[in-house]
Amino acid sequence: MQPLSEDLAQNRPGDAVRRKIRELQPNPVLRLVDWYRPRSEIFHWASGLRGEQITAKRLKRLRGHGWLTLHAVQWVTGTDIDHLAIGPAGVFSINSKRHPGKTVWYGDRAVTVNRAPTRHIAASQSEARRVARVLTTHCGFAVSVRPVISVVHAAKLTVKSADPPVLVVEVNHLDRVLSGLSPVLSTDQVSHIYEVARDARTWSG
Repeated sequence: MQPLSEDLAQNRPGDAVRRKIRELQPNPVLRLVDWYRPRSEIFHWASGLRGEQITAKRLKRLRGHGWLTLHAVQWVTGTDIDHLAIGPAGVFSINSKRHPGKTVWYGDRAVTVNRAPTRHIAASQSEARRVARVLTTHCGFAVSVRPVISVVHAAKLTVKSADPPVLVVEVNHLDRVLSGLSPVLSTDQVSHIYEVARDARTWSG
């Protein structure tokens, strides 16, 4: 699948979701109808799009503090990384998960939504490992990537693990949590990783 842009810095938050929605319903009138029809597939994707937009808006607060972000970083398979945040505290692959009005619970190894199990943790860890391999290969030095889940519009988020392998954060606290972590990258390293990550060719293998 062709990338949304050769320079991924041009991508808007949720661009990959927008393309998916257009593929599902090419007719703009019918697409608009389905956008507001709760049982439609497009309604589900539109909810996810809103979550990505809200997370991206929060990440913008990190600008000016040594952080750089990318959105809708697309793999050749067509799947995408919702957000990449690169800053003094490291590199973070961020998944937006919008669960309006629901109760989200995170134990040592799993996230449940209204007590129903999800694959959020396993998927986030797998994505972070994949991103780390790609960036390490193209940057020429080891790049660690920490997975993050940005929880949007949940009624309640409970995190029980004291040292979670995946950061699960309510979106309104996302910028504060990331900026509060200890620095591990220099300014030059942040810039280099960002330049590599913004090139669509990095993710085409």
